[in-house]
Amino acid sequence: MRLPTIHGYIDRRILINFTADPDVVRKIVPEPFRPKVFKDKAIVGICLIRLKNIKLKGLPDFLGVSSENGAHRIAVEWDEEGETKEGVYIPRRDTSLKLNTILGGRLFPGKHYLAKFNVKEGDGNYHVDFTSSDNTSISIDAKETNTFPLNSIFDTLENVSQFFEKGAVGYSPSRDKYEGLKLQAYSWQVRPLEVQNVNSSFYANEKVFPKGSIQFDNALLMTKVEHEWKSMEDKPHAANSGLAKAGLTNIG
Repeated sequence: MRLPTIHGYIDRRILINFTADPDVVRKIVPEPFRPKVFKDKAIVGICLIRLKNIKLKGLPDFLGVSSENGAHRIAVEWDEEGETKEGVYIPRRDTSLKLNTILGGRLFPGKHYLAKFNVKEGDGNYHVDFTSSDNTSISIDAKETNTFPLNSIFDTLENVSQFFEKGAVGYSPSRDKYEGLKLQAYSWQVRPLEVQNVNSSFYANEKVFPKGSIQFDNALLMTKVEHEWKSMEDKPHAANSGLAKAGLTNIG
C-alpha cells in the first residue's frame, strides 16, 4: 500500500529496550525478516510516543490529530535487491485515538488496538502506562539522567543512538502483507532515562519469551521532533513463521 506522506511532531518518545535470545526471537519474526543480532543478542522493545498535529503533508497543523501510542518493536534485517536492509518489525500497535484504529491499514500501517493511556510528566520524571482492549499492558517509571547505564550492551549513548537511527523503517502485519513506513526525523537526538520500574505483559509472557530469555537493557528519550512518515513498498506474507505459526496471535 502506497500511502501519502504524513507530517507532524513527536512531542515525546520513549524507547524501552531489551536484549533477548536470538533463537527465541526467530520464532516470532516472520519471513522475509530475521532478528538483527548485536553482540550475540537480539534487540526488542517498546516505543511509547505522543504525536501532535499529525496530518497529510502540506495541510495546516490545526487540521492534524494528536494521540498517545505504543508499539512493540523488534530490530530486524532482510535481503532486498542483493543488499542487507535493516529496520524494525512491529507485531503490534496500540493507540489512544479511536480514529487510528479505523485508519489502521488504510492511512496508517497495520492494525491498531484501542488502549487507555495514563501519563504523568514533570520535573524530568515520566510515568506512562496503558491497558489495551485485549488487556495487553505496559508500564514504565523513569527520570531523565546524564548517565548512560554502564551495564548496557551498547556501552555508550552514541552507540545506541546510531543503532536505532538506522532502524528508521518499520514493517507492520496487515491482512495479507507487511506494510512499511519510514520515519524521517528532521533532527535526531536521544537522551538516557534512568528506569525505576518497567513492566510489559508481552515481554513477560513466558509462552513467547521463556524465563531467562529476555532482559531489560536501557531506555531513551526524544522530545520535540518534527518529522515525516513515508510509505515503503509492502512485503507479502510468508506462511511458515511468526506468531501465527506459534499459535500466539494475541501477544498480550
